Amino acid sequence: MPTYQYEAMNSVGQAVKGSIDAGSSEEAVSKVRGMGHFPTKIKERSGRKPSSAAAGGAAAKPAGRTRQRTVGNVPKKLLTQFARQLSTLQDAGLPLLRSLRILEEQQKPGMLRIAIRLVAEDVEGGATLSEAMAKHPKAFDKLFTNMVAAGEAGGVLDVVLRRLADFMEASQKLKKRITGAMIYPIVVIFAAVSIVMGIMIFIIPKFEDIFSRFGAGELPAATLLLITMSNWLTKGYGWAYILAFPVFLFIAFRLLRMSDGGRYFVDSLKLKIPVMGKILAKTAVSRFTRTLGTLLTAGVPILEAINITRETSGNEVFVKALGRVHDGIREGDDFADPLRQARIVEPMVVNMIDVGEETGDLDKMLSRIADTYDEDVQTMVAAMVSLLEPVMVLTLGVIVGFIVVAIFMPLPKLISQVK
Repeated sequence: MPTYQYEAMNSVGQAVKGSIDAGSSEEAVSKVRGMGHFPTKIKERSGRKPSSAAAGGAAAKPAGRTRQRTVGNVPKKLLTQFARQLSTLQDAGLPLLRSLRILEEQQKPGMLRIAIRLVAEDVEGGATLSEAMAKHPKAFDKLFTNMVAAGEAGGVLDVVLRRLADFMEASQKLKKRITGAMIYPIVVIFAAVSIVMGIMIFIIPKFEDIFSRFGAGELPAATLLLITMSNWLTKGYGWAYILAFPVFLFIAFRLLRMSDGGRYFVDSLKLKIPVMGKILAKTAVSRFTRTLGTLLTAGVPILEAINITRETSGNEVFVKALGRVHDGIREGDDFADPLRQARIVEPMVVNMIDVGEETGDLDKMLSRIADTYDEDVQTMVAAMVSLLEPVMVLTLGVIVGFIVVAIFMPLPKLISQVK
């Protein structure tokens, strides 16, 4: 009877390894589960494999090439299509290696095609799909590889890949809606700033020359203020300071985010921005609940799922809070109590998670929370854009009105002097 080596997670989320005799990989999975463990890797142990010339010749080249070459980032849209297509082929009953070769031929030249080829070579050399993907973390992140590993262990790779594709599509749709909604106000703000800068740099200096040539005398305070600002922009290189300010902020934030304390400070500052902070907070809640719900649905143990969710949450405030939740669960607490103490989510979220734990449908409850918060984010973004339009028009009107009034205030005195 063949001997299988296994890696698994025990009931408290700790990694365990061992070997077991079984007639097939399915029987080995059943035996490991019967021991109270969640299998993450099952592989038949063979003494001939390492010493075999055929195995060494066939597998050494792909493994060597994989070590020498790592794949860069892959667009999320292409990765989503790949997950859905691979799910369809697996559901149709095609062998995994043949499915990868088919998808490799269908892809256009690029990073994803290279990644699929390298993954297929590793699978042909005896590695599991998740092991092969884990060698290219820029192309397949930890969420992707862990869900694939869970699908392989449970024998439901096609289902897990389909859920993963649905998750990635939902995340991309939310991101596109937020980005699309913010394009209009950004363009309007940029146009308004450009117009005001043009007036201050090219038009106001000409009026200053007119006032000085015709002897307008002592100018009103508003006019003097306008001319001073114009001189600062033109002669004092104020335009350079204005252009350099966003670059300075960008570099400063990047430097701050290089440390854990700096990332926490920047992310907590983002959450305190009026209106935008609430949108970012709801987006973060939607992201971590959807990620965690997807992992739990795939059968990943909750402690491992929380660790993966921490790394993909995108906000250091939630990273630390989920770390405390992880520690609390490991010590015997439930999910809701540490999350309630962290105070990063609304009481409604905690109550829904509490109900999900009691009913045994935590994964479904997390998905419902994510759907609810996605809708809230879309509504808040639409409301913010609607509010920004009149605010921007009013602000631009006040600025242009001040410029016009400041220019025309000396004109009556100037005209009288000319007469």
